Amino acid sequence: MSDKVHIFVSGCYDVLHAGHLQFFKEAKALGSYLSVSFASSNVLLNHKGRASSLPDRHKQELLHSIELIDEVHIGNDDEIGLDFKSAFLNCKPDILAVTEDDEFAEIKKTLCKSIGAKYVVLPKTEPSFEAISTTSIIKQIKAPLSVPVRVDFAGGWLDVPKYAIEEAYIVNCAITPFVSKQNWMYEKKSGLGGSAAWAMLNGDDGVTSELNLGVGWQDPAIIAETGLCAWRSGSMPDLHIKSNPDFLNNKMALYFTGQDHDTPGNVDNKRDYSKIKAAGEVACHGVKERSIELISESINLSYEIQLQEGMNKIPDVKTAIAKKYSGGGFGGYALYVFGKSKDRNSFIKETPNTIAIEPYTRPTY
Repeated sequence: MSDKVHIFVSGCYDVLHAGHLQFFKEAKALGSYLSVSFASSNVLLNHKGRASSLPDRHKQELLHSIELIDEVHIGNDDEIGLDFKSAFLNCKPDILAVTEDDEFAEIKKTLCKSIGAKYVVLPKTEPSFEAISTTSIIKQIKAPLSVPVRVDFAGGWLDVPKYAIEEAYIVNCAITPFVSKQNWMYEKKSGLGGSAAWAMLNGDDGVTSELNLGVGWQDPAIIAETGLCAWRSGSMPDLHIKSNPDFLNNKMALYFTGQDHDTPGNVDNKRDYSKIKAAGEVACHGVKERSIELISESINLSYEIQLQEGMNKIPDVKTAIAKKYSGGGFGGYALYVFGKSKDRNSFIKETPNTIAIEPYTRPTY
């Protein structure tokens, strides 16, 4: 095999996918013998800050089973970008093949010169399949299949960092029915934290996603935490107190107003933040006392603030003890709270465009 052209490639290859196979195929086409080095679990942990998806020997066997690959090495050197250095110097390949986005090009070129190997950059080619990355695969694995949404009771907008008020509270509650990619039973743009829920269903960080939209963090915070929660106002979620919301069972309903809700478009509206803070304080006390009366009082205070902001009145329901627009308002769902289950159930039965909702707390085992 003296006439063989030895190709060497390296990478993390932590979650193998078809993109890796395409790279191996293109690298092998440069010669006749392909060596692959993958970053060991120690390197992944120390240099990438993440645990390996498989034990090293399992990953080695998996790579070795691919017909394109002739040798497999475990890269365990501690030099960043050159975890494969020992294996590379030992087998002295003819070519080191890399991708166009190689961030360690200069030190790899120096390594190649030390043994007379060529440093070859493989141009990116259009994949014969939908492109995917290890990061996106991990996101899909971590993403939940379904999540709750939320209703907010008081303190809304105080989760937007630029409008945060010290010693103020945002109070909200996770609710069912759940949503999933396959089943989204609520109207879109409806003030229930849908954009945060969608981000989380796609494996994204909900807080980061919402803050990037220029809105607050309360939606992903309560969807992830669940329960009935009071949060401290600030730049990031800071849970003050959490309560079991079972005293709200069979007491809440949503009514769709027929208008889309637009949180980003209403962030900078003029509103009375001192009253918002006061409503949040009442709601926080309601969480501590597990009091539907105090929660209802805070909801009604919040509705008064929404009307002052210029929102249209939502329909009166004689049996309801509280009501407000969910989220930023000006459309979407209106939340109604009832003192008696029979009144809630009658409202749902008699009123079109309504949904019965229940508070949700993740079970503890």
